[in-house]
Amino acid sequence: MRRGLIMGKTQRGKKVVLLGLVAVLSLFAAACGNENAAGGGSGNAGASGGTETITLNMMHPWTSPNVDNEVYKARIAEFEKEHPNIVIKQDGVPSAQYKTKLRTLAAANNLADINVVWPGADLAPLVAGNLLEPINGMMDNWGSILPESALAGFNVDGQQYAIPTKQNFVDIIYYNKEMFAQVGYDQFPETYDKFTDAVKKLKAAGITPISLGNKEQWPLQSSYISIIGDRFTGSDFLPAVLAGKAKFTDPEFVKALSVIDELTKLGAFNTDANNMDSVQAQDYFIQGKAAMHVSSATVDGRVRINNEEGDKFGIALFPSVEGGKGDPKKSAGVVQYGIAIKSGLDEKKKQAAEEFMKFFVNEDLYKELIRNGVVVPAKVEIPDDASPYLKEMLALTGNGTAPVFDSVIPTQVVDVLQNGLQALTVGRGTPEELAKEVQEAMDNMN
Repeated sequence: MRRGLIMGKTQRGKKVVLLGLVAVLSLFAAACGNENAAGGGSGNAGASGGTETITLNMMHPWTSPNVDNEVYKARIAEFEKEHPNIVIKQDGVPSAQYKTKLRTLAAANNLADINVVWPGADLAPLVAGNLLEPINGMMDNWGSILPESALAGFNVDGQQYAIPTKQNFVDIIYYNKEMFAQVGYDQFPETYDKFTDAVKKLKAAGITPISLGNKEQWPLQSSYISIIGDRFTGSDFLPAVLAGKAKFTDPEFVKALSVIDELTKLGAFNTDANNMDSVQAQDYFIQGKAAMHVSSATVDGRVRINNEEGDKFGIALFPSVEGGKGDPKKSAGVVQYGIAIKSGLDEKKKQAAEEFMKFFVNEDLYKELIRNGVVVPAKVEIPDDASPYLKEMLALTGNGTAPVFDSVIPTQVVDVLQNGLQALTVGRGTPEELAKEVQEAMDNMN
C-alpha cells in the first residue's frame, strides 16, 4: 500500500514536470513567433519590416566579358539593392547554348520566371505555346522612348511580349589599319574582288587575314552569312523563303555560301578557327595576330573603346559583290535581348517580375549602354561622356538594316546551316550540298 502511494506520487510528480515543460516550450514558441512577426527571424521574412522575400529565376546569356553584359549584371545588382525583398536568382548560359536550353525548357513548360528572348522565329513558338505573359498593360513605361520599329519583333498579333535592351549589328568588320597599309590598302576595300586581293596579299606577307572563332558555330552563320547572303540575295530573300516563294538552293544563296568556301581555300582564317571561341578570336585580333575580325558592334567595347591602342583599328562593312541584289550600305542588325515574363506566375511573383522589368529596362539602362559604346533602339539623349567611337559606329550602321539569319529562320534550320558551314572550313562538302541540306531542313519544318 505504501509502495503504491509512493509510486502514485512519483507519477503525479512526473506529470507536473511534463506539464510545466510543455508550458515553457509554448511560451518559448510564442516568443519566437512574435519575434519572427516583428521581422527578427529568417524564414520567409525579408529585410524590409517582415515583407515576404520573393525569389525570381532569370535566365540570360550574359556570360562573356562584353561591356553590355557587365552593364546588365550591374543593373540587376542595383535592383536587388533597391528592392531587398526581391531576389533575382540568375542562370547565366553561354550564348552558344542559350537558345537550345531555352527551347528545351519551353518544350517541358519549365521556363524561368524572367527570360531573355529573341524576336521573330525564336519568339513565335514561345507565344504559340502560351509560355510568355503579354505586357500590353505596361507599355506606357516605354511609349516615349521606344519606337514601334524597336518593338515590332516582339509583338505578335497585337500583343507585346518583350522589351529590347539593345540594337545589335552582327557584321562589323574590325580591321588593323597598319596591316592593311602594309599591303597597299589605305582604306578598306569597297568591292569583293579587292577584298579577296587584300586577303591574298596579307597571306603572302605572313599575316593571318581574318581571326575566326567558330567553336560555338554561330559566328559564320550570324556574322558572316547574314550579310554575305544579303549582298547576293537582297533583304527580301529570307522572308520569301519563309513564305515558300524562294529556296536556299537558289543560285544567289549558293553564291553566298561559296564565299566561305573560297575564303577557306585562300587560307583567310586562322587554322584553329573551329577550336577557338568568339572571345578568343577577339583577343587574337586585338593582340595583332590577324588583320581582320568580324563580329557584333558590341565588341567595340573591347576592340576600341576600352583599348589604349583602339585608334589603330578601323570598322567597315562587307563590300559589294558583283551582280548582287543587296544594298552594300546595309548592315545586318536586330533588336536584341528582349526581357520577357513567364506566363502563369502567381500574383506576387508576377508583380515582382513587372517591377523588375520596369526598373531594368528604362532610360538609365539605355544611357549607360550608350556611354559604353553600345547602340540602343531607344530615343534617348546621347550622354556627354559617351565614347567618341559611337558616332562612327552609328554612321556606319545607319544606312539601312539587313535581317540577321538566326533572328528570322527557325533554330532547327539554323543548326543545319551552322554544322554545314563548319564542315566547309575543314574541306567537307560543297556549297551546293549545304544549300540542299538547309532547304530540306526548311521543308521539314513546313
